[in-house]
Amino acid sequence: MKSLQVSTVVEDPASVDAAIESRFSARAFLPRVVPREQITDILRVASRAASGTNTQPWKVYVLQGESRDSLVQKVCAAHDAVYADPALAAEYREAYDYYPEKWVSPYIDRRRENGWGLYGLLGITKGDKDRMHAQHHRNFKFFDAPVGLMFTLERVMGRGSLVDYGMFLQGIMVAARARGLHTCPQAAWNPFARIILPHIGAGPEELLVCGMALGYADEAERVNSFHTPRVPVEQFTTWLE
Repeated sequence: MKSLQVSTVVEDPASVDAAIESRFSARAFLPRVVPREQITDILRVASRAASGTNTQPWKVYVLQGESRDSLVQKVCAAHDAVYADPALAAEYREAYDYYPEKWVSPYIDRRRENGWGLYGLLGITKGDKDRMHAQHHRNFKFFDAPVGLMFTLERVMGRGSLVDYGMFLQGIMVAARARGLHTCPQAAWNPFARIILPHIGAGPEELLVCGMALGYADEAERVNSFHTPRVPVEQFTTWLE
């Protein structure tokens, strides 16, 4: 196969486009089992992602069954504890700044549109902190997906490895779509790395990049009708001739 990469013809570009364009953050999954062989195949395909000097910096931990369920219990308990006593949030710090310290337009506008669009669909009104907490809590149940993925990076690596990681994660999500599966990439887990890393057996030299839910989306759940908009190409592209 390696010798054919340069000459391989993608016979159905529409299917490739469909896999990319139908990807969204699913927030409700069926309990249907995802075979280990299928997960392995998805990771194999995604491992073809580009990385600087071929460093391939990703480390993946797949949680199913008891390992998944016990992590859910631990982090859900911690999340509830922080909600009950916000001072405890100081004990849970992200290893890197996923979001900016100060939000500016147009990014804050898109963030707000995303948040209120989702909460509006679910009938959660502004100020309804209990229901907002409950919805956020769903993250820590992997939205009921039977497969949870945790991704780590060795701390010795540079910021560029996070760029590499993004391509790898996109590869997983697109390969999952090609197999009829859906995903939800989750930075929500990051503050709870002190619980997650020992649970998955990651060493002190690793930092948590993010988590991801993987499984078959529940088409009957209203939340999965929420799809975020994208700005037109003309808005983010500058043509130079």
